[in-house]
Amino acid sequence: MSERLFRAPASPADLLIRGARLVDPGVGVDGQRLDVRVRSGRIAEIGAPGLPADGADAIDAEGLTMLPGLVDPHVHLRTPGDEDEEDVESGSRAAAAGGFAAILAMPNTDPVVDCRPVLESLISTARSSAVVAVGFFAAISRGQRGAELVDMADLADCGAAGFSDDGHPVERAGLMRRALPYSRVTGLRLTLHEEDPSLTRGGQMHEGAVSAGLGLHGWPSIGESVMIGRDVQIARYEGVGLHICHVSAAESVAELRRARDLGVEITAEVTPHHLCLTDEAVRGLDPNTKMNPPLRAETDRAALIEALADGAISCVATDHAPHRADEKEQPFQQAPFGVIGLETAFPAVYTHLVEPGLVALETVVERMTAGPAAAFGLVPPRLAVGAPADLALWDLAAAFEVRPPYHSRSHNSCFAGSLLRGVCMLTVAGGAVAHRAVRAVAG
Repeated sequence: MSERLFRAPASPADLLIRGARLVDPGVGVDGQRLDVRVRSGRIAEIGAPGLPADGADAIDAEGLTMLPGLVDPHVHLRTPGDEDEEDVESGSRAAAAGGFAAILAMPNTDPVVDCRPVLESLISTARSSAVVAVGFFAAISRGQRGAELVDMADLADCGAAGFSDDGHPVERAGLMRRALPYSRVTGLRLTLHEEDPSLTRGGQMHEGAVSAGLGLHGWPSIGESVMIGRDVQIARYEGVGLHICHVSAAESVAELRRARDLGVEITAEVTPHHLCLTDEAVRGLDPNTKMNPPLRAETDRAALIEALADGAISCVATDHAPHRADEKEQPFQQAPFGVIGLETAFPAVYTHLVEPGLVALETVVERMTAGPAAAFGLVPPRLAVGAPADLALWDLAAAFEVRPPYHSRSHNSCFAGSLLRGVCMLTVAGGAVAHRAVRAVAG
């Protein structure tokens, strides 16, 4: 299989991280205080506090928590075409600041990633400027127009991480059926934006009491769930698995559970904003609360949290969607959908789900590391001797106000002005330091 993740060359780290609390359910580490030695970019030793520095860059991690590097299966890097909003370098730096070691970028760019030259150009850019590992989805249909399949075999051979028309649903059931055998042959997942435009067209926010009170055209939850149901049936018929993007509604969770009962191999993701916020946040008509799918009701949020906790939803994904300030400063109805999220993803989930006791920290870690890695056939980051150093060091006691400056080139955060807990102090990605807010101490 071709290489699927790409990053720029960087000096391998030699670190001794002292006394951090390690949490990695994948290797059975649950809160022990340990020293971690990184040598030549790999985890060389994990032991009781007191390991000698032996010339390594020593970091006092007392009171800090070490997690595996996070994996985000759904970001928008806006390149090619809108590099003033984001590009591979700025997006990967935002990812590093949020504790991510790997991200997968969507193909709804200008031009669309639907042919080998565009994908090769992005891979070349990542190899020269990405500070964390970056993979790229190719489109399912040419131009994401839903009429003609891309050359999926050629794009897979080139290094695509998977296939998606995200930003658009695959409206034609026949095209979806034709795409699935190529997914089987290439071993790469279709990752689907599920929306029935005949139900959602013109929608500005979730259809419910809040939209009625504001006089805004609603985007009903069934506009998502009916498409999931359709694609589950096609996938079951073809015997091929699927990945579902940014699940937002209780009805959609029910479809995911039904799919598993039917034996369909299905994975799904949920965003931090759908886990943490509801359509009540839209009452102020802040365009930074406008996203697709929209923020929904508290009953939907509760269903999403339950599904995340019990594994019906196996991934957290940011759907990081940068926009220029002038675009988001328009009236709510004219503003584009989408919010950034790489720098606030883990702090938001930690603050709104872990601290209140709704979901265990170990579960969140699994859903932000091994879950997304497994969905796309990637090797999950692990805090284990011999593994590549993909890790993040967090101060979970520290709170910060979400406000500029951001590492992202865009500022459209739905958490702007809120107080979140959890500050990323260090990210090591691919064995190299990608983000650092801690100082070395005497060896």
